[in-house]
Amino acid sequence: MLKWLKSLKKKKESRGSSRATSRRPSSRTEHKGAQKKRKQAASTASKSAAAHAGTNKVRILSRGEHGISRNNIDSHALKVLYRLHKAGFHACLVGGAVRDLLIGVTPKDFDVATDATPEEVNKLFRNCRIIGRRFRLAHVHFGRQIIEVATYRANHDLSQLGIQDESGRIVRDNVFGELSDDVWRRDFTANALYYDISDFSVIDFVGGFDDIKSKRLHLIGDAETRYREDPVRMLRALRFAAKLGFEIDEASKVPIHSLGHLLEDIPAARLYEEVLKFFHSGHAVRSFELLLEFDLLKYLFPEAAKSIANDESVKRMLIIAMQSTDDRIRKDMRVTPAFLLAAFLWHAVNSGVKEFTAKGMPYSVAIQKVATKVLSQQSKSVSIPKRFTSTMRDIWGLQTRFHYRSGKRAMSVLEHEKFRAGYDFLCIRVEAGEGANEEINNELKKDCKWWTDIQEQSAEQQKNALFSSSRQGSQKSGQKGSPKSSAAKTKKKRSSTKKKSSKAKE
Repeated sequence: MLKWLKSLKKKKESRGSSRATSRRPSSRTEHKGAQKKRKQAASTASKSAAAHAGTNKVRILSRGEHGISRNNIDSHALKVLYRLHKAGFHACLVGGAVRDLLIGVTPKDFDVATDATPEEVNKLFRNCRIIGRRFRLAHVHFGRQIIEVATYRANHDLSQLGIQDESGRIVRDNVFGELSDDVWRRDFTANALYYDISDFSVIDFVGGFDDIKSKRLHLIGDAETRYREDPVRMLRALRFAAKLGFEIDEASKVPIHSLGHLLEDIPAARLYEEVLKFFHSGHAVRSFELLLEFDLLKYLFPEAAKSIANDESVKRMLIIAMQSTDDRIRKDMRVTPAFLLAAFLWHAVNSGVKEFTAKGMPYSVAIQKVATKVLSQQSKSVSIPKRFTSTMRDIWGLQTRFHYRSGKRAMSVLEHEKFRAGYDFLCIRVEAGEGANEEINNELKKDCKWWTDIQEQSAEQQKNALFSSSRQGSQKSGQKGSPKSSAAKTKKKRSSTKKKSSKAKE
C-alpha cells in the first residue's frame, strides 16, 4: 500500500511538471524511463480501494473467477484499452459492457475509463474528438462506431469544477480523480465493475458482482441524493429493471414515487434519447408497465397519460404497438421511432380532429392544425426530431384515407411511401377496439380487412380491383341518386331560388 501511494504521488508530480512544460522528453532514455514509471503506477492502480476511507474492502476477481473472455470484447475497444495501457495509463472497460459480459449478453456499447485526461487521450488517437460540457469525454471514432473514453471522476466540489443547481442536480462535473473515487460516482452497483486490461481482472468496490448474480438493482449511496443529482437515474432504474429482468431494491425504489417531478427540469432533447432507449431495447412493454407503475409517464407524454386515464382502449393500443415493436426488434427487423410516438399522441390528435370536423372543417386541414398543436405541446417534455414528426403526420393522415377503396385516390394510398406504417397503425387500432361504438369498430375492421386482402394480390389484380369499381361508378353517374345528378339538381334549385328572391324584391 505504501509503495502504491508513493508511486501515485510520483505519478501526479510527474504529470504536473509535464503539463507545466512540454510533454515531449528531452531524450529517448528519459522518455523510456518516464513510460516505465507510469506503467508501474498503472499496474498497481487497481488496488487503490483500500485508500478510500470508510469503504468496504475491494474485491478483485481473477480471470478464472469472473469468466470474461477478450474474445467477447469488441476489437476496437481492446485497441483503445491496449494503447492507453502501453502509454502508461491505467485503463478499464467499465459499466454496462462488463455487466452484460458477466450475464452472457453481447454488449451494445463498450465504454472505457482511464486516469488519462481527455487531452491526453486526444494526443494518443488521431481519430479522437473531445465532447461535452457537463462532463468532458473523449470519443474515439472507428467508422460509425464510437468508443467512449471517460477520465476517472472525483466527488464534486464547488471550489473546483463541479457545480450543482438549487435542486441538487449536477450541471457541471469536470472534476477528475482516481479509480477509487470514480466508483462512487457510478449510479448502480451492477454498473460499477471495472475490467482491468493490465491483468484481466474485474475490480469490484461496491458488491456489484454479487448483485448481478442475485439480479438486484441497487443504487450506490443515498438514493434520494443520487436521484436529485441526476433525475434521469430514475428512468435508468426502470429501464435496467425491464431490460435485465432485475428487481429494484426497496431503498432505490421508494424515492422514485415522490421525485418524478424533477424530470421536468431535464432538457427535452435528453429525455428523447432516454425514450428511444426505453422503447427500442426490445423490452418496450415491460418498460411501459414500469412507467405506469411509478407514475412517470405523465412527465414524458402528458397527453398520453391523460388519454389512458380516460379511455382504456388507449392503453391496449399502446401495449399492442409496443409488443409489435419488441417482436420486430427480436427478429432484427427495421423499426422507426415515429410509429410508437404516433401511437402515444394519436388519441389527443384524433379527439382534436373530431372537434374541428364537427364544426365543418375539412379533415385534411383539421389534422394538420391539430397535429401542429399537439406536437408543439409535446416538445416541452420530450422533443421529437422533424424527420420523425413528418412521418407521424403521414401515419395520422392516412387513417381517414383508408376509406377509399377505388380509383386514383385508393391507388395513391397504396403507393404512399408510408403506406405500410399507416396500414399497421390502422390494424392496431382495430385490435385495440378503438371505436366508440360497434358501427365505427365494424367500419375500421372492414377497412383493415380490405387493405389486407388487396396487398396479397398482384399489381395487375390490384389495378383491376381499384379501377373496375371506379368505372362502374362513372357509368351510373347519370342515373338517379348518383353524385353528379344530385349535384346538378342542387345547382338548379339554388339558381331558381335566387331568381324568385330577385323578383320578390322588384
